[in-house]
Amino acid sequence: MTPNNKANTKRVAILIENAVEDAEFQIPYKAMQMAGFETVVLGSRMNEAYKGKQGKVAIKPDGTTTEARPEDFDAVIIPGGMAPDFMRKNPNTVRFVQQAMAQGKVVAAVCHGPQVLIEGDLLKGRTATGFISIRKDIENAGAKYIDEPLVVDGNLITSRLPGDLAIFTTAILSRLGYGGKEAALPAETDAGAEWWKLADAWGGSTKGEIVSAINTALAGERYSHEAFEQYLSKTSDTGFSALLQEMIHNKRHHIQLLEARLDAFGEKPSLQAKAAEPLAKLNAALKGSDELDLLRRTLGDIQTGVVDLYKLYMMLTDPITVALFRTIEVDLAQYEQRVAAFYHQRYGSETLKPAKPTTGAVLG
Repeated sequence: MTPNNKANTKRVAILIENAVEDAEFQIPYKAMQMAGFETVVLGSRMNEAYKGKQGKVAIKPDGTTTEARPEDFDAVIIPGGMAPDFMRKNPNTVRFVQQAMAQGKVVAAVCHGPQVLIEGDLLKGRTATGFISIRKDIENAGAKYIDEPLVVDGNLITSRLPGDLAIFTTAILSRLGYGGKEAALPAETDAGAEWWKLADAWGGSTKGEIVSAINTALAGERYSHEAFEQYLSKTSDTGFSALLQEMIHNKRHHIQLLEARLDAFGEKPSLQAKAAEPLAKLNAALKGSDELDLLRRTLGDIQTGVVDLYKLYMMLTDPITVALFRTIEVDLAQYEQRVAAFYHQRYGSETLKPAKPTTGAVLG
Protein backbone atom coordinates (compact mmCIF):
# COMPACT_ATOMS: atom_id res chain seq x y z
CA MET A 1 0.00 0.00 0.00
CA THR A 2 1.13 3.53 -0.67
CA PRO A 3 0.05 6.63 1.26
CA ASN A 4 -2.41 9.04 -0.31
CA ASN A 5 -2.95 12.70 0.51
CA LYS A 6 -6.27 12.11 2.22
CA ALA A 7 -4.81 9.39 4.39
CA ASN A 8 -1.98 11.66 5.50
CA THR A 9 -4.45 13.91 7.32
CA LYS A 10 -5.73 11.16 9.60
CA ARG A 11 -4.67 10.55 13.19
CA VAL A 12 -5.26 7.24 14.91
CA ALA A 13 -4.86 6.36 18.59
CA ILE A 14 -4.11 2.73 19.44
CA LEU A 15 -4.33 1.77 23.10
CA ILE A 16 -1.71 -0.39 24.81
CA GLU A 17 -1.30 -2.20 28.12
CA ASN A 18 0.77 -5.18 29.23
CA ALA A 19 -0.27 -8.64 27.97
CA VAL A 20 -1.86 -7.24 24.82
CA GLU A 21 -2.48 -9.92 22.18
CA ASP A 22 0.55 -9.17 20.01
CA ALA A 23 -1.02 -9.56 16.56
CA GLU A 24 -4.04 -7.51 17.59
CA PHE A 25 -1.71 -4.60 18.28
CA GLN A 26 0.84 -5.20 15.55
CA ILE A 27 -1.44 -5.61 12.53
CA PRO A 28 -3.60 -2.49 12.96
CA TYR A 29 -0.57 -0.47 14.07
CA LYS A 30 1.52 -1.39 11.03
CA ALA A 31 -1.41 -1.06 8.63
CA MET A 32 -2.21 2.46 9.84
CA GLN A 33 1.41 3.47 9.45
CA MET A 34 1.66 1.96 5.95
CA ALA A 35 -1.48 3.88 4.96
CA GLY A 36 0.23 7.12 5.96
CA PHE A 37 -1.79 7.79 9.11
CA GLU A 38 -0.22 9.44 12.11
CA THR A 39 -0.46 6.54 14.56
CA VAL A 40 -0.15 7.39 18.26
CA VAL A 41 0.27 4.73 20.96
CA LEU A 42 -1.49 5.59 24.22
CA GLY A 43 -0.93 3.81 27.53
CA SER A 44 -1.56 4.50 31.20
CA ARG A 45 1.99 5.58 32.05
CA MET A 46 4.68 7.26 29.99
CA ASN A 47 7.59 5.35 31.50
CA GLU A 48 6.10 1.89 31.03
CA ALA A 49 7.67 -0.49 28.49
CA TYR A 50 4.61 -2.51 27.48
CA LYS A 51 5.06 -6.15 26.49
CA GLY A 52 2.77 -8.41 24.49
CA LYS A 53 1.32 -11.70 25.70
CA GLN A 54 3.33 -13.66 23.10
CA GLY A 55 6.53 -11.67 23.66
CA LYS A 56 6.55 -10.11 20.18
CA VAL A 57 5.49 -6.59 21.19
CA ALA A 58 7.72 -4.38 23.32
CA ILE A 59 6.90 -0.70 23.03
CA LYS A 60 6.81 2.52 25.02
CA PRO A 61 3.77 4.74 24.46
CA ASP A 62 3.84 8.09 22.71
CA GLY A 63 1.54 9.49 25.39
CA THR A 64 -1.13 8.56 27.88
CA THR A 65 -4.90 8.57 27.87
CA THR A 66 -4.70 11.12 30.68
CA GLU A 67 -3.23 13.87 28.51
CA ALA A 68 -4.65 12.84 25.12
CA ARG A 69 -7.80 14.47 23.73
CA PRO A 70 -10.21 12.41 21.58
CA GLU A 71 -10.96 15.44 19.41
CA ASP A 72 -7.37 15.28 18.14
CA PHE A 73 -7.95 11.83 16.62
CA ASP A 74 -10.07 10.32 13.87
CA ALA A 75 -10.12 6.78 15.27
CA VAL A 76 -9.37 4.81 18.44
CA ILE A 77 -8.30 1.14 18.25
CA ILE A 78 -8.58 -1.19 21.24
CA PRO A 79 -6.62 -4.45 20.79
CA GLY A 80 -7.36 -7.51 22.90
CA GLY A 81 -5.56 -10.08 24.97
CA MET A 82 -5.40 -9.45 28.70
CA ALA A 83 -4.67 -5.76 28.13
CA PRO A 84 -8.33 -4.56 28.09
CA ASP A 85 -8.76 -5.81 31.65
CA PHE A 86 -6.01 -3.36 32.65
CA MET A 87 -7.43 -0.62 30.43
CA ARG A 88 -10.87 -0.84 32.01
CA LYS A 89 -9.34 -0.27 35.46
CA ASN A 90 -7.96 3.09 34.33
CA PRO A 91 -10.72 5.74 34.52
CA ASN A 92 -8.75 8.00 32.17
CA THR A 93 -8.70 5.33 29.46
CA VAL A 94 -12.40 4.59 29.87
CA ARG A 95 -13.22 8.32 29.75
CA PHE A 96 -11.08 8.78 26.63
CA VAL A 97 -12.99 6.02 24.81
CA GLN A 98 -16.36 7.34 26.04
CA GLN A 99 -15.58 10.79 24.68
CA ALA A 100 -14.33 9.41 21.38
CA MET A 101 -17.57 7.47 20.95
CA ALA A 102 -19.68 10.50 21.85
CA GLN A 103 -17.78 12.62 19.32
CA GLY A 104 -18.54 10.11 16.54
CA LYS A 105 -14.93 8.99 16.11
CA VAL A 106 -14.31 5.54 14.67
CA VAL A 107 -13.96 3.24 17.70
CA ALA A 108 -12.68 -0.24 16.86
CA ALA A 109 -12.28 -3.10 19.36
CA VAL A 110 -11.14 -6.67 18.76
CA CYS A 111 -11.21 -9.84 20.88
CA HIS A 112 -11.40 -8.75 24.56
CA GLY A 113 -11.27 -5.07 23.50
CA PRO A 114 -15.04 -4.66 24.05
CA GLN A 115 -14.40 -5.00 27.80
CA VAL A 116 -13.40 -1.33 27.73
CA LEU A 117 -16.67 -0.48 25.96
CA ILE A 118 -18.58 -2.45 28.60
CA GLU A 119 -16.84 -0.55 31.38
CA GLY A 120 -17.82 2.71 29.70
CA ASP A 121 -21.50 1.66 29.29
CA LEU A 122 -21.10 2.08 25.53
CA LEU A 123 -22.75 -1.11 24.25
CA LYS A 124 -26.37 -0.63 25.29
CA GLY A 125 -28.58 -0.93 22.21
CA ARG A 126 -25.61 -1.62 19.93
CA THR A 127 -24.73 -4.60 17.75
CA ALA A 128 -21.25 -5.99 18.40
CA THR A 129 -18.99 -9.01 18.54
CA GLY A 130 -15.93 -10.02 20.52
CA PHE A 131 -14.10 -13.09 21.77
CA ILE A 132 -16.54 -15.89 22.56
CA SER A 133 -15.60 -15.93 26.26
CA ILE A 134 -17.01 -12.41 26.73
CA ARG A 135 -20.20 -13.03 24.75
CA LYS A 136 -22.35 -13.01 27.89
CA ASP A 137 -20.63 -9.86 29.12
CA ILE A 138 -21.42 -8.12 25.83
CA GLU A 139 -25.03 -9.25 25.94
CA ASN A 140 -25.41 -8.30 29.61
CA ALA A 141 -24.11 -4.84 28.69
CA GLY A 142 -27.15 -4.46 26.45
CA ALA A 143 -25.69 -5.31 23.03
CA LYS A 144 -26.79 -7.84 20.45
CA TYR A 145 -23.91 -10.26 19.97
CA ILE A 146 -23.20 -11.57 16.47
CA ASP A 147 -20.62 -14.32 15.90
CA GLU A 148 -19.13 -12.87 12.70
CA PRO A 149 -15.60 -11.76 11.71
CA LEU A 150 -16.72 -8.15 11.46
CA VAL A 151 -19.65 -6.25 12.97
CA VAL A 152 -20.10 -2.57 12.14
CA ASP A 153 -22.69 -0.46 13.97
CA GLY A 154 -22.36 3.21 13.08
CA ASN A 155 -18.96 4.40 14.28
CA LEU A 156 -18.38 1.16 16.24
CA ILE A 157 -16.30 -1.65 14.65
CA THR A 158 -15.79 -4.96 16.44
CA SER A 159 -14.15 -8.30 15.64
CA ARG A 160 -13.54 -11.55 17.52
CA LEU A 161 -9.99 -12.91 17.33
CA PRO A 162 -6.64 -12.73 15.46
CA GLY A 163 -8.08 -14.55 12.44
CA ASP A 164 -10.38 -11.57 11.83
CA LEU A 165 -7.64 -8.94 11.91
CA ALA A 166 -7.16 -8.37 8.17
CA ILE A 167 -10.90 -7.79 7.71
CA PHE A 168 -11.12 -5.71 10.91
CA THR A 169 -8.21 -3.49 9.87
CA THR A 170 -9.51 -3.07 6.32
CA ALA A 171 -12.84 -1.88 7.76
CA ILE A 172 -11.05 0.76 9.82
CA LEU A 173 -9.00 1.95 6.85
CA SER A 174 -12.12 2.13 4.70
CA ARG A 175 -13.99 4.33 7.18
CA LEU A 176 -11.00 6.63 7.35
CA GLY A 177 -11.10 7.11 3.58
CA TYR A 178 -8.40 4.67 2.59
CA GLY A 179 -9.29 1.62 0.54
CA GLY A 180 -10.46 0.27 -2.77
CA LYS A 181 -8.45 -0.70 -5.82
CA GLU A 182 -6.11 2.28 -5.56
CA ALA A 183 -5.00 1.06 -2.14
CA ALA A 184 -4.99 -2.60 -3.27
CA LEU A 185 -7.45 -3.50 -0.54
CA PRO A 186 -10.38 -5.88 -1.04
CA ALA A 187 -13.87 -5.00 0.08
CA GLU A 188 -14.33 -6.04 3.71
CA THR A 189 -17.24 -8.28 2.63
CA ASP A 190 -15.15 -10.15 0.03
CA ALA A 191 -15.20 -13.75 1.33
CA GLY A 192 -13.00 -14.88 -1.58
CA ALA A 193 -10.13 -12.49 -0.87
CA GLU A 194 -6.75 -13.90 0.15
CA TRP A 195 -6.91 -12.18 3.51
CA TRP A 196 -3.92 -14.08 4.85
CA LYS A 197 -1.64 -12.29 2.38
CA LEU A 198 -2.84 -8.91 3.60
CA ALA A 199 -2.40 -9.95 7.23
CA ASP A 200 1.09 -11.24 6.39
CA ALA A 201 1.99 -7.86 4.84
CA TRP A 202 0.93 -6.20 8.09
CA GLY A 203 2.98 -8.53 10.31
CA GLY A 204 0.60 -11.47 10.70
CA SER A 205 1.01 -15.19 10.02
CA THR A 206 3.28 -16.17 7.15
CA LYS A 207 2.40 -18.90 4.66
CA GLY A 208 4.88 -21.20 6.36
CA GLU A 209 3.27 -20.67 9.77
CA ILE A 210 -0.21 -21.33 8.38
CA VAL A 211 0.87 -24.48 6.55
CA SER A 212 2.64 -25.73 9.67
CA ALA A 213 -0.52 -25.22 11.74
CA ILE A 214 -2.64 -27.06 9.16
CA ASN A 215 -0.22 -29.98 9.19
CA THR A 216 -0.32 -30.07 12.99
CA ALA A 217 -4.12 -30.18 12.92
CA LEU A 218 -4.00 -32.82 10.19
CA ALA A 219 -1.63 -34.97 12.23
CA GLY A 220 -4.03 -34.77 15.18
CA GLU A 221 -7.05 -35.74 13.11
CA ARG A 222 -5.22 -38.60 11.38
CA TYR A 223 -3.96 -39.88 14.72
CA SER A 224 -7.40 -39.86 16.35
CA HIS A 225 -9.01 -41.34 13.21
CA GLU A 226 -6.70 -44.36 13.39
CA ALA A 227 -7.00 -44.56 17.18
CA PHE A 228 -10.79 -44.72 16.90
CA GLU A 229 -10.47 -47.43 14.25
CA GLN A 230 -8.38 -49.44 16.72
CA TYR A 231 -10.83 -48.86 19.58
CA LEU A 232 -13.65 -49.99 17.28
CA SER A 233 -11.85 -53.26 16.58
CA LYS A 234 -11.50 -53.93 20.32
CA THR A 235 -14.89 -52.95 21.75
CA SER A 236 -17.79 -55.36 22.13
CA ASP A 237 -20.22 -52.63 23.24
CA THR A 238 -22.68 -52.03 20.40
CA GLY A 239 -23.58 -48.55 21.60
CA PHE A 240 -19.95 -47.47 21.86
CA SER A 241 -19.26 -49.10 18.49
CA ALA A 242 -21.97 -47.03 16.79
CA LEU A 243 -20.62 -43.83 18.33
CA LEU A 244 -17.07 -44.65 17.22
CA GLN A 245 -18.21 -45.33 13.67
CA GLU A 246 -19.91 -41.95 13.55
CA MET A 247 -16.80 -40.20 14.87
CA ILE A 248 -14.57 -42.03 12.39
CA HIS A 249 -16.74 -40.77 9.55
CA ASN A 250 -16.50 -37.25 10.97
CA LYS A 251 -12.72 -37.55 11.21
CA ARG A 252 -12.49 -38.54 7.54
CA HIS A 253 -14.41 -35.38 6.68
CA HIS A 254 -12.04 -33.25 8.77
CA ILE A 255 -9.03 -34.84 7.08
CA GLN A 256 -10.45 -34.08 3.63
CA LEU A 257 -11.04 -30.44 4.58
CA LEU A 258 -7.54 -30.00 5.98
CA GLU A 259 -5.90 -31.66 2.99
CA ALA A 260 -7.93 -29.40 0.67
CA ARG A 261 -6.70 -26.35 2.58
CA LEU A 262 -3.12 -27.57 2.25
CA ASP A 263 -3.69 -28.06 -1.47
CA ALA A 264 -4.94 -24.48 -1.75
CA PHE A 265 -1.49 -23.39 -0.55
CA GLY A 266 0.18 -25.77 -3.02
CA GLU A 267 1.43 -27.96 -0.18
CA LYS A 268 1.29 -31.66 0.72
CA PRO A 269 0.94 -33.35 4.13
CA SER A 270 4.10 -33.21 6.21
CA LEU A 271 6.07 -36.19 7.53
CA GLN A 272 4.49 -35.55 10.92
CA ALA A 273 1.01 -35.83 9.43
CA LYS A 274 1.93 -38.97 7.47
CA ALA A 275 3.39 -40.63 10.57
CA ALA A 276 0.35 -39.97 12.75
CA GLU A 277 -1.67 -43.04 11.75
CA PRO A 278 1.13 -45.61 12.19
CA LEU A 279 1.91 -44.04 15.58
CA ALA A 280 -1.73 -44.33 16.68
CA LYS A 281 -1.84 -47.99 15.57
CA LEU A 282 1.35 -48.76 17.52
CA ASN A 283 0.12 -47.01 20.68
CA ALA A 284 -3.21 -48.84 20.54
CA ALA A 285 -1.45 -52.19 20.12
CA LEU A 286 0.55 -51.60 23.30
CA LYS A 287 -2.58 -51.11 25.40
CA GLY A 288 -5.38 -53.42 26.43
CA SER A 289 -9.03 -53.67 25.42
CA ASP A 290 -10.79 -52.99 28.71
CA GLU A 291 -14.08 -51.25 27.79
CA LEU A 292 -13.77 -48.51 30.40
CA ASP A 293 -10.19 -47.82 29.41
CA LEU A 294 -11.16 -47.60 25.71
CA LEU A 295 -13.90 -45.13 26.55
CA ARG A 296 -11.66 -42.92 28.65
CA ARG A 297 -8.91 -42.99 26.01
CA THR A 298 -11.47 -41.91 23.42
CA LEU A 299 -12.54 -39.01 25.62
CA GLY A 300 -8.90 -38.05 26.20
CA ASP A 301 -8.13 -38.06 22.47
CA ILE A 302 -11.10 -35.77 21.78
CA GLN A 303 -10.19 -33.38 24.59
CA THR A 304 -6.60 -33.18 23.35
CA GLY A 305 -7.92 -32.23 19.90
CA VAL A 306 -10.16 -29.48 21.29
CA VAL A 307 -7.31 -27.89 23.24
CA ASP A 308 -4.77 -28.21 20.42
CA LEU A 309 -7.10 -26.68 17.82
CA TYR A 310 -7.87 -23.73 20.09
CA LYS A 311 -4.17 -23.05 20.57
CA LEU A 312 -3.56 -23.32 16.82
CA TYR A 313 -6.28 -20.96 15.64
CA MET A 314 -5.45 -18.34 18.27
CA MET A 315 -1.97 -18.12 16.69
CA LEU A 316 -3.16 -17.51 13.12
CA THR A 317 -4.32 -14.46 11.18
CA ASP A 318 -5.71 -16.41 8.21
CA PRO A 319 -9.53 -16.22 8.48
CA ILE A 320 -10.23 -19.22 6.24
CA THR A 321 -7.93 -21.59 8.12
CA VAL A 322 -9.15 -20.25 11.46
CA ALA A 323 -12.77 -20.80 10.43
CA LEU A 324 -11.90 -24.38 9.44
CA PHE A 325 -10.18 -25.05 12.76
CA ARG A 326 -13.13 -23.61 14.67
CA THR A 327 -15.55 -25.82 12.74
CA ILE A 328 -13.53 -28.91 13.66
CA GLU A 329 -13.28 -27.72 17.27
CA VAL A 330 -17.08 -27.39 17.48
CA ASP A 331 -17.51 -30.93 16.13
CA LEU A 332 -15.04 -32.29 18.67
CA ALA A 333 -16.67 -30.41 21.54
CA GLN A 334 -20.05 -31.92 20.64
CA TYR A 335 -18.59 -35.43 20.54
CA GLU A 336 -16.85 -34.77 23.85
CA GLN A 337 -20.26 -34.21 25.43
CA ARG A 338 -21.74 -37.28 23.77
CA VAL A 339 -18.88 -39.53 24.85
CA ALA A 340 -19.11 -38.13 28.39
CA ALA A 341 -22.88 -38.81 28.42
CA PHE A 342 -22.26 -42.36 27.23
CA TYR A 343 -19.60 -42.76 29.92
CA HIS A 344 -22.05 -41.71 32.66
CA GLN A 345 -24.77 -43.94 31.21
CA ARG A 346 -22.52 -46.99 31.31
CA TYR A 347 -20.47 -46.39 34.44
CA GLY A 348 -21.93 -43.48 36.40
CA SER A 349 -19.47 -41.64 38.65
CA GLU A 350 -18.19 -44.65 40.58
CA THR A 351 -15.01 -44.83 38.50
CA LEU A 352 -14.00 -41.26 39.32
CA LYS A 353 -11.97 -41.51 42.50
CA PRO A 354 -9.29 -39.23 43.91
CA ALA A 355 -5.71 -40.31 43.33
CA LYS A 356 -3.99 -41.79 46.30
CA PRO A 357 -1.27 -39.52 47.74
CA THR A 358 2.24 -40.83 47.26
CA THR A 359 4.18 -41.89 50.32
CA GLY A 360 5.36 -38.92 52.30
CA ALA A 361 3.20 -36.43 50.39
CA VAL A 362 2.29 -33.32 52.31
CA LEU A 363 -1.00 -31.61 51.52
CA GLY A 364 -1.87 -27.97 52.11
